[in-house]
Amino acid sequence: MVTHDPRARLLLLVSEQGASLSGLSEMLGRNSTYLQQFIRKGSPRKLEETDRRRLAQFFGVGESELGAPEEFSPAVVAKLRGEWIDVPRLPLGASAGPGLLPGEELPIGAFRFSARWLREQGLDPAQLSAIRVEGDSMEATLRDGDEILVDRTPRGPRDGIHVVRSGDALMVKRLDLARSGVVALVSDNPAYRTIELEPSEVEVIGRVVWKSGRL
Repeated sequence: MVTHDPRARLLLLVSEQGASLSGLSEMLGRNSTYLQQFIRKGSPRKLEETDRRRLAQFFGVGESELGAPEEFSPAVVAKLRGEWIDVPRLPLGASAGPGLLPGEELPIGAFRFSARWLREQGLDPAQLSAIRVEGDSMEATLRDGDEILVDRTPRGPRDGIHVVRSGDALMVKRLDLARSGVVALVSDNPAYRTIELEPSEVEVIGRVVWKSGRL
């Protein structure tokens, strides 16, 4: 079913893909009620071009379905769908501060990546998820509110930035494995001390391979 009303079309796309208006609003760098107000209250009257383009890419549809002039034929839209991969965005944050308890890991939306780019990076889409950074201990590499792409492909621990779990706390830290029998969780912000744990106290969830954040 296709409708020429961009508000109704957006609501239908959200429903079909199990996304959330608040999650999509945050993906756009907007207030969490931005798209809810657009659909329910007609404010703003139309989507800004950059927001419309990003939503069209996310859903794999032509921008004309969301209020832009007619641009893409159905054949082009079908081709675009095959060139993009949806990576689930989980409703939890990896703390870059003292630690955060994870919430229920049910997707609240997705980030759309080029299938070709993922292949070039050697990344398996089935092993990827996106979460939010919370806290400032990884500044200036990662900032509070950044979205990060986590590769959960099983592999042995190695140096680099990873999402780890210690107890019930989910953290994003730089791993330092130089000392035998010790896993050091290092913060890029010098105001935070290094945390040293035994390997049995740390579960490596995945390696951080990409970040996105507001300027």
